[in-house]
Amino acid sequence: MRFLKCLPLLFALTQAKFVVQNWEITYVTTNRGLDQPPKRGVGVNNQFPLPVIRAELGDVLILNVHNSLDVPTSLHAHGIFQRETNYYDGVYMVTECGIAPGSNFTYEIPLEQSGTYWIHGHTAEQNYDGLQTPLIIYDPNDPYPVDQEYLFAVEDWWPITIQETLEILQEPGGLGSPFVYPPQTLINGEYGNLTQPMHFEPGKTYRIRLVSMMNLPLWEFALDDHEMYVIEVDGVLTKPKLVNVVRLSPGQRVSVLIKAKESIRRNYQYHVTVLDDYVPLIPGVYPAQFDGAVVYHPDAPVDIAQIIPSERFDEMSIESLDYEPVLVPDRSIFQNLTYGFTKDEIPSETINLISYRNSKVPSLLSALTTGDRALNPITYGPQTNTQVFKHNDVIEMLLWSPTQLPHPMHLHGHTFQIVETGYTNDTTGEFRRRVPSSDYSPLKRDTVHVPQGEYVVVRFRAYRGVWAYHCHFQIHSGLGLFQVFVVGPEELQQTVHIPESLIEQCRLRDVPVHGNAVGNNAYNYNGAPQLAYLDAELPPLAAKLAAAGVTP
Repeated sequence: MRFLKCLPLLFALTQAKFVVQNWEITYVTTNRGLDQPPKRGVGVNNQFPLPVIRAELGDVLILNVHNSLDVPTSLHAHGIFQRETNYYDGVYMVTECGIAPGSNFTYEIPLEQSGTYWIHGHTAEQNYDGLQTPLIIYDPNDPYPVDQEYLFAVEDWWPITIQETLEILQEPGGLGSPFVYPPQTLINGEYGNLTQPMHFEPGKTYRIRLVSMMNLPLWEFALDDHEMYVIEVDGVLTKPKLVNVVRLSPGQRVSVLIKAKESIRRNYQYHVTVLDDYVPLIPGVYPAQFDGAVVYHPDAPVDIAQIIPSERFDEMSIESLDYEPVLVPDRSIFQNLTYGFTKDEIPSETINLISYRNSKVPSLLSALTTGDRALNPITYGPQTNTQVFKHNDVIEMLLWSPTQLPHPMHLHGHTFQIVETGYTNDTTGEFRRRVPSSDYSPLKRDTVHVPQGEYVVVRFRAYRGVWAYHCHFQIHSGLGLFQVFVVGPEELQQTVHIPESLIEQCRLRDVPVHGNAVGNNAYNYNGAPQLAYLDAELPPLAAKLAAAGVTP
């Protein structure tokens, strides 16, 4: 493995524009203006909300970070491929050691994609406590020109921290519920009821960017008596698709185009609705509805809709704008997204009944320093559930969600085609939906929602790197629904040059930078976190409650 003491991208970036952000990551004790007790959140420069980052295609985002927390931190640009800067992907103990308390680190991220993204913490689920903000990348040659745009970044703010939440959820018997401390909804950093108006002018075209920074619930956006066309999903441009409403799962982003009316004689409303699809009914929380004004003239009356639409986001009916035919898989894998319980009835979230735990060496550094052993998944530790793929192979994944909870699954460094959906209890194939096999460009996105009791089949072309793959319910990833994909380790060893600054962060925390999951230069992984045997059956009391239709 080769380390660089200079800027890794110096020569390639000499002509780029630098967008510089100076962030001190700090604790901020606040209730965010909500009617709930304050908690210790994780903010930037002692403030909430974090600043929205805006840049143009071809810019380089420079994030100068000082960690004022008493624990490590890191930042991930969600949806940005990081194809040649895998080491800046920001995933704790996967691509880096984390930024040590009291130290400085700089991310240098080439912005080679346009669209709607977001930046969030990727150490110990710190975005649950507020470390997150939208990232908007404009294309001067965007095929969908607009007159103006609006941004809706929606998040749930819980009155307890992620650590407190995970402790509750790991109570024996699977009965611990954080919903005794229910969250509230923030829109662009403010309580949902304070949402700001949109001002429309006759004949103009508006782009509405929707960013789901939620930790748990789904939400929907609708606008009364206007045509709304989807034109972007997770940073990927689509063919225009007329919709009544847009539903988003945590981690997802959608842009819609709306053409204003020609008259100023009436005003309208838009609606942000938080759903209770799979969470307990809590009046004013699940569900919750927040209405905002669409103003054509300050003195015009408001048309009040009698019915607000609500429906699934039909990914199978939307095509990507740039034509890419349905990929033909080189390899297919099955992923059972389910919970598991130890003999002591302690719950975990799992992929194929393996609950993720961090290695003692970042997986990227293991891939670069173990020679041909990097081809064997055991090198990264059994507790990482690592899959090793060949560079440029097409991977098909069957994502299977047999339990009472859905899973928004996010893959770093890639987008995947959504090619099939169905129900896990379907024995005849009657409800199987597949995209056409020819003359069709399936929707691509980086975060796919797998509903409870259903499955989704996705395909992607694997690109060299070490990539996290996980559920974007933060409580699920924190409980182990997380996996590592290592792609083309032979190519990585020939092409990747790790910045010295990243290695220095490992040294500050005495983290090994060579060897397998535990730092050994052999297959032996003694000392890796222990894998507990997990049973997929609910504990007796939880099973009785589930049979009665009661969600703990």
